[in-house]
Amino acid sequence: MPVLVASDLDRTLIYSAAALSLTMPDARAPRLLCVEVHEHRPLSFMTETAAQLLTDLADAAVFVPTTTRTRKQYLRINLPGPAPAYAVCANGGHLLVDGVSDPGWHRRVTARLAGECAPLAEVQEHLLRTADPVWVRKHRVAEDLFAYLVVERELLPEDWVKELAVWAENRGWTVSLQGRKIYAVPKPLTKSAAVREIARRTGADLVLAAGDSLLDTDLLLAADRGWRPGHGELADSGWTAPSVGALPERGVLAGERIVREFLREARQGGVRR
Repeated sequence: MPVLVASDLDRTLIYSAAALSLTMPDARAPRLLCVEVHEHRPLSFMTETAAQLLTDLADAAVFVPTTTRTRKQYLRINLPGPAPAYAVCANGGHLLVDGVSDPGWHRRVTARLAGECAPLAEVQEHLLRTADPVWVRKHRVAEDLFAYLVVERELLPEDWVKELAVWAENRGWTVSLQGRKIYAVPKPLTKSAAVREIARRTGADLVLAAGDSLLDTDLLLAADRGWRPGHGELADSGWTAPSVGALPERGVLAGERIVREFLREARQGGVRR
């Protein structure tokens, strides 16, 4: 029975240049590996140590990148080690098998969304009508499943986000603020559902997970053991759970610590079985 490791990517395992500065030390800064290039620019990084640990993890577990990114955004990433056989994109809307979306899974997800929450068009219209162009830089719809805004954080009114969260809650949607992005995601669209399907297919009897945002809580709670970094939405709110380790590390060093915990627990889990 394999161990399954499902991890969020951005600000959990990989970090943009802006996110690197969370607690990057000036003295003896860790060596970095670029894992994403976009429009000829290096975009995302992890430490070289984390990269080696992630490569080692492939021998101990089934590693599943589990992200809110669209398929196109995910496929820009070049993680170290063998290419993952499975990946979860669009917050669970697409289950990739060898890089290709499973059409049966996607049909199941869209059917569930149609019956359990307000339609995307209603949410998109509300965002367009209420978000101020003074602080909104981009309006985006991802995979025809959810919407998000790219904003100027220093200009963003805190009360607006809270009001949006209440409005969305009443319509079966969740709001998450991550860096410069505000996500509005249907509640039935979850990473945990896709990961449970992968666990069923692989026969995994131990699931490990990590994430930093509100959209990762279902994944962390569904796993046998989870970790969150010392930064991000969950850390800022003090969120925790009995099976979730709240790590003190912040920034790219938290990503390194998370992969180390994955590898340690996966090896111990294999010995226990």
